[in-house]
Amino acid sequence: MNSPELPTVLSLHCHPSTLCPVVDALQVQVTPTDGGLHLRYTLSGTLAALNIPRPQAPTATDGLWEHTCFETFIRVLGENRYHEFNFSPSSQWAAYAFRAYRERLAWQAQQPPVISTAVRGNEFVLEALLASADLPDNCTQQPWQLGITAVLETTSGEKSYWALQHPATRPDFHHNDGFVHAIWS
Repeated sequence: MNSPELPTVLSLHCHPSTLCPVVDALQVQVTPTDGGLHLRYTLSGTLAALNIPRPQAPTATDGLWEHTCFETFIRVLGENRYHEFNFSPSSQWAAYAFRAYRERLAWQAQQPPVISTAVRGNEFVLEALLASADLPDNCTQQPWQLGITAVLETTSGEKSYWALQHPATRPDFHHNDGFVHAIWS
């Protein structure tokens, strides 16, 4: 990336079919860096009513979206291929690559994301740093698009689905029209 953009703060919205009254707001600060991409998710609300996974070893783990999990989908503008990254408050993570809508490719991240968490009053903060080597090819030479999402689970097991935009009647984070935030290299 030639010159890193300034941080951008974006608001995620709950899918209308999965309302979550215990959450006041969910925002993410997006900062492209020379070394990759820095994401800072800030969740405000009644934290005691949310199932926030306890810290564990930072290992690659499938199925993180079955509980509270923060996610980012990245693709080069105009391409069908994209990468998905999942970040659990437990420090577990997952990374996937897709040829097109939900057509998974064999791929492994070269470096695990660096994940940290903090609680400040009624705010839960998760920060994740992705290495540039794990971003889709050409991300450093061409504009790219992000779909930023989250699954939030309450202590009673109910889930709500959050995204910058919900283009379908059911939550679908892989939907082509969910990649709405552009970053210009």
